[in-house]
Amino acid sequence: MKYRTVVAAVAALSAFAATAADSVVDHNGQTVVLEAGHASLQGWKLPAVPYPEGNEPTPARVELGKKLFFDPRLSGDGNMSCASCHNPLFGWSDGLPTAKGSKSQVLGRATPTVYNTAYNSLQMWDGRKRSLEDQALGPMEANVEMNADMKKLFAFLNGNAGYREAFAAAYPGQEIGAETVAKAIASFERTVVSTDSPFDRWVAGDRKAMTPEQVKGFAVFLDPKKGNCAVCHSGANFTDNGFHNLGLASFGKDNPDLGRYAQKPLAVLKGAFKTPTVREAANTAPFFHDGSATTLMDVVEHYDRGGEVRTNVSKDVRPLGLTVQEKRELVAFMEALSTPPRAFQMSALPR
Repeated sequence: MKYRTVVAAVAALSAFAATAADSVVDHNGQTVVLEAGHASLQGWKLPAVPYPEGNEPTPARVELGKKLFFDPRLSGDGNMSCASCHNPLFGWSDGLPTAKGSKSQVLGRATPTVYNTAYNSLQMWDGRKRSLEDQALGPMEANVEMNADMKKLFAFLNGNAGYREAFAAAYPGQEIGAETVAKAIASFERTVVSTDSPFDRWVAGDRKAMTPEQVKGFAVFLDPKKGNCAVCHSGANFTDNGFHNLGLASFGKDNPDLGRYAQKPLAVLKGAFKTPTVREAANTAPFFHDGSATTLMDVVEHYDRGGEVRTNVSKDVRPLGLTVQEKRELVAFMEALSTPPRAFQMSALPR
C-alpha cells in the first residue's frame, strides 16, 4: 500500500512539473499553455488582411500595383523601382545594412521589409506615414531615394496605353494620378503577408510544426523574467507598433538619428524607432534600423547585454542573463516565425 502511495505521489509530482514546464505567464499576467492549438495561443493568430474603405482589394488593383512596384521608369533616372530596395529575393528588403538611394548614395536607415506591413497602424521607422496609401509615394518623391519628377511620372502613365488600360480596369472613372497610384501600390503590398510559418501551423494545432527547442524558445520569448521579447513584439504580428530606444551603439555617436522624436518631440522618443515584426526575421537580415546586427544571435546578444548606450534607453531594455541554451532556443523560435523562400511570379510591364 505504501509503495502504491509513493508511486502515485511521484506520478502527481511529475504531472505537476510537466504542466508547470509547459506553460508560461507573460508580461500581461496571462498564462500561455505551450501546447499546439491551445486556446491560450489564439491571440497569436493573424486576422484577415485589413484594408481601407474605398480601396478594397481586387485582382485588377493588385496586378496594377505589382506592375508599378517593379517598374524602374517611375524613378527619376529610370533605373530604380520600389523593388530595388524591397526585393522578394531578400525577404522584401535589400540585404544591406542601410538602404541605397538615388545614384547609389548610402542612406541612414535600413530598408524595412514589406512583409505584413498591411497590419501596421503606422509606417516607416519613425512612423511618419499613417497608411500604406500614405506611404506609397514617399520614396518616389524623396530626392535621396527614387527622386522622381512626379509631373513627368504621371504624364508617362497617362501616355502609356498599357497603363491607361490597367488603371481603367482597377479604378474605373478615376484619373491616373497620385491617389490611384498610391492605392494600387498599397493594394499589391497588402498581398505580401506571412501567415503560414511553422509557428502559425503550431498555433493551429500541428504538434510537429515546431521542434521542442523552438517551443522552449517561445517560452523564453514570452517570459518577462527571461527574454521579455513579447513586451514589445506583441500580438499576432509580433509588434506593438510602438517606438523604443534600444540602446544601439549608433545612438552614442555625434548627432545621432533621433527617430520618432523628429515627428513627435517628446524626450522619451529620442532615438526611438518603430518595433519591427519578428515574422520572417530569418529572411530579412541585417537587423535594427541601422543594420548593425548581422544575425539573429547578434540581436539576442545585444538584448542580453541590455544594449550598448544606456542614455534614454527604453525601460524594457535591460541585461537578461540568458544561458547559452536559452539564446539558442530563442533564435530557433524566431526561425520558426519564418517561411522557406517561395517562387514569385513577375508581371510583364506595359511597353
